Amino acid sequence: MNIALHPDLRIQKFAIGRELAPLLVIDNLVSDPDALVDHAAGKFFGDVASYYPGVRSKAPLIYQQFVLGNMRGLFCEYFGFQPGTLRFTACHFSVVTTPAEKLSHLQCIPHIDSVFGNELAFVHYLFRRDLGGTAFYRHRRTGFEVIDQARQAEYFACVEEEKHGPNKPEARYINGSTALYEEVGRQEGIFNRLVIYRRTSLHSGSIRNDFVPDPNPRTGRISINGFLAGTP
Repeated sequence: MNIALHPDLRIQKFAIGRELAPLLVIDNLVSDPDALVDHAAGKFFGDVASYYPGVRSKAPLIYQQFVLGNMRGLFCEYFGFQPGTLRFTACHFSVVTTPAEKLSHLQCIPHIDSVFGNELAFVHYLFRRDLGGTAFYRHRRTGFEVIDQARQAEYFACVEEEKHGPNKPEARYINGSTALYEEVGRQEGIFNRLVIYRRTSLHSGSIRNDFVPDPNPRTGRISINGFLAGTP
C-alpha cells in the first residue's frame, strides 16, 4: 500500500477555549483514504486495555512514516517542539463499538490522554456518514480546559466527587455542554480530516444519542488514532 498527500491538502490552525490550547485541522490528508479503509477491513480488531469505547488494530508502519515524513515539521513548529524530535508512541485503527448503556463513568465525561504537555494525540476520520467528530471541554467547577501534572490531583478529586453527586452523567456519550462540563470547541468528523491537539486537553468524541455501534470498518465509525511525543 502506497500513501501520498492529497493534492488539495488544507491546513487550519486554531486555539481552543480560554486557555488557547493549540489545535491543527488538516483536511484532505491522503490521496486515497479508501485504501486505508480497505486495509483496515482485512485486519483483526480486538478489545484493548484502555478507556477507548471500542476495538482497535495496529495501523501500518507506512502510515506512521507518511505522517512523520510530511507533517513532522508542521507539528513541531505549531506545538513548540524542537525540529525533528517528534516520534510515534502508538497508532491504531479504531472503531467505536460500545453501546451507550455499557459505558463506564469515565467514558461518559471528557478525558485527557496524558498530563504531559510534550505529547500529542490525533484522530484521522475515515467514515463518510455523519457519526460525529471531536469536541473540547472546560470543567465547570475548576475552570480547567487543560489538565497537566500541576492540576491533576485537584481535577481528579473533583471527578471522583462528582461521580457520586446530583449531576452524575447518564450512561451515554457526552455530546455538548452538561451541568459538569462546558463545550469550548468542536471539529466535525469529516472524511479524510485529521485533527491533532495536546493530550492534556479535555476532549471527547462527539457521538449522538441515536448512535448505533457498527463493528464493520467499511460502515462503522472508524478512525486512525495516534499518539506522538516530542522535545519542547
